Amino acid sequence: MDLDLRQVRYAVALADELHFGRAASRLAIAQQTLSAQIRTLEKRLGVPLFTRDRRHVALTPAGEVFVRRGRRLLKDAERLVDEVAHTPAPLRIDVVTEGLPSTLLIHHLRTRTPDLPFEVVQSHGLAAAVPRLLSGDLDLAFGRPHGLGRPLGAALATMPVGLEPIGVVIPADHALAALDEVPLAVLAEHPLLVHTADESAEWRDWADRAVEAFGLTVATRVRGHGRTSALAAVQALRQPAFGLTAVHLPEGLTTRPLTDPVPLYPWHAVWNTATTHPAVNRTLELIHAYARTHHWHRPPAADWWLPRPDRDALRAKD
Repeated sequence: MDLDLRQVRYAVALADELHFGRAASRLAIAQQTLSAQIRTLEKRLGVPLFTRDRRHVALTPAGEVFVRRGRRLLKDAERLVDEVAHTPAPLRIDVVTEGLPSTLLIHHLRTRTPDLPFEVVQSHGLAAAVPRLLSGDLDLAFGRPHGLGRPLGAALATMPVGLEPIGVVIPADHALAALDEVPLAVLAEHPLLVHTADESAEWRDWADRAVEAFGLTVATRVRGHGRTSALAAVQALRQPAFGLTAVHLPEGLTTRPLTDPVPLYPWHAVWNTATTHPAVNRTLELIHAYARTHHWHRPPAADWWLPRPDRDALRAKD
């Protein structure tokens, strides 16, 4: 029997989302159309690919096989078109959001691989990027693989890239601005603003673990996207917030490093081993070399802190 690649794409999207509404929205089709196409595909195959009721959608064993091989089929079809058209497929990289170290890598990669086209996107969190990695819509993403609220997925591989010291962003006239460094015990005296995006469950998890570990108080929780939104919230509410210290800030804001211990945010490169772009391995080599050259992987000499899952993973790599 012949396979309709469109139906394969529909099945892969539904497997990623496990929700007809979300999958249909991602595919830009009606939910009824998706449901009908999946039923047609299952009828042609003679086996159910999904079990579903009013609350849950799940893959059957046959569905798991179909989706795993279907991802490869879709990627191979895309590469075939690229080869026939003599145009290399762009490497699609998610840098999470603006102003993070991952954005520095793009210029380096473009300099070292001038013949490779890039597509750079911002999903505002690894939690949002994972479904696109699984579907093959993304080739490479960055983020913290813990705290996503679900397993990363057997097809996804990770490579540690950096341990980023997290400081505090404050109004320039805030009491903490009088200090050169802010011990976490002192920060505990000042209620925090915690700024997160729904797409960034791993950042919210990190912040919640830090709050619990050091007895901090959360004054306000704000949802928003990107560093610009976070800085605007600090300006408006005049409360300290976790953030990077080596960044450009708008007038009226400043940063201070946190100490005793230094809280670190670990970030990794994440890619799909089942749908690997031909340039991914070379790109990972360049990222690894750049991170080591700039000592991104080294924790500070002072006492430092990582959430337990990240610390355990770091020890396992040693």
